[in-house]
Amino acid sequence: MTALFVGFILIGFTLFASIPQGLGWYNEILLVLKGGIPIFTAFIGLISIFVGIADIRDRQDEKKEEEEMKKQG
Repeated sequence: MTALFVGFILIGFTLFASIPQGLGWYNEILLVLKGGIPIFTAFIGLISIFVGIADIRDRQDEKKEEEEMKKQG
């Protein structure tokens, strides 16, 4: 329950800080987002590469196991 309450408070603060009538941090928030998006996409790209490599290895292992099963059976 406390986490839910804290979450609502933080969301409210974020909205208040973003609007011009509040703290007016809109430009700074936009600047952080612009700077963070390339870093985020690079991180997601690396994760995608690792997942793709793992998928290729899994497929190769499956083929090897199928070949061994054919030889045994």
